[in-house]
Amino acid sequence: MIFILWIFVFATLIQLIFWLFLFSKLAFYKSPEDPNLHQDQKIPVSIIICARNEAENLRHNLPRILNQNDRLYEVLVVNDNSQDNTLKVLTYLCQKYSHLRIINFHNKNKSQVGKKFALAKGIEEAKHEVLLLTDADCCPMSADWLGEMRAVLSDRIEVGLGYAPYYIKSGLLNKIIRFETVYTAVQYLSFALAGMPYMGVGRNLIYKKNLFRKANGFKKHEEIASGDDDLFINEVANSDNTRIILKPETFMLSPSKETWQGWFRQKSRHLTTGKHYRTKHKILLGLLSASHLAHYLAGVIVGLKFSIIFAFLIYAVRVSVITVFYGLILKKLQDRALIKWIPILDAVFVVYYLVFAPILFFGKTKRWK
Repeated sequence: MIFILWIFVFATLIQLIFWLFLFSKLAFYKSPEDPNLHQDQKIPVSIIICARNEAENLRHNLPRILNQNDRLYEVLVVNDNSQDNTLKVLTYLCQKYSHLRIINFHNKNKSQVGKKFALAKGIEEAKHEVLLLTDADCCPMSADWLGEMRAVLSDRIEVGLGYAPYYIKSGLLNKIIRFETVYTAVQYLSFALAGMPYMGVGRNLIYKKNLFRKANGFKKHEEIASGDDDLFINEVANSDNTRIILKPETFMLSPSKETWQGWFRQKSRHLTTGKHYRTKHKILLGLLSASHLAHYLAGVIVGLKFSIIFAFLIYAVRVSVITVFYGLILKKLQDRALIKWIPILDAVFVVYYLVFAPILFFGKTKRWK
């Protein structure tokens, strides 16, 4: 019993260290007034979108991307073996927008899983040295998305990590998906602020083409379906060349999955990349997840077998701390509606760990669509 008690206390202590000394960096972060914002307006950008059977999403979202408050850019849509009206939609839009280009990619090699090969083709065809990546189902929060994302880059800064939230809808699943997205952002943005960038999200990511050349593309992890964003950033990003971008104008919105099965498949595909991170990142992220899980599981045992008052007091300290920091972070991430749900969703996340842990360690590569 004493052993479980110490596990509970130690796990809670680790959690508090993460929140007080690491995640607090994001909670108190203020987006700087970037002096490069205006001078970098002359740097052209290639926006790259990989699409497979995305006719409706492209019809709805692509005009917003094509109508940014800037004309010094091109949009490349890599049409990856689409069987719907994707090509028809793109052809129609090409007639209206001269800066839209279509790349028809026909991947017949079954061993080439995921969208990396389509994305690599888009990067190869890109005219410009600055690459801004997003997905067909994403819609920029504003017409200043491009300019604000590009503004973070300089001679030294080669990677910009953006944020991509989901549309707010009713229902438990949407809340859980949004919470998981926020918690993931808390981690990768805070780690980047601490000089340890380890991932980005492909729905909103900008970097220089030269980095892609230096890394030999996605060669090191081409056999893994996902990872064109997080594994690539894990490889090339460091404390000197990477910055986060947290202005609301830069957020890239997309719809969340509407069924539990759909979300499970999506997360199963994404989680297979975690075991390929650098060792120091795996250790820190593993410690974070294990302490979160142990805090609740050991806390329940301590409450039942030792003292419910003691267990509640320790729980109350942690939940108070995380609720305060989540409140500050959610304001920055434009999702204040989640604040009142934090204590519940934080506890529900224990189930998330238990369900997805086997996939994290034993999951196999799956196709992106």
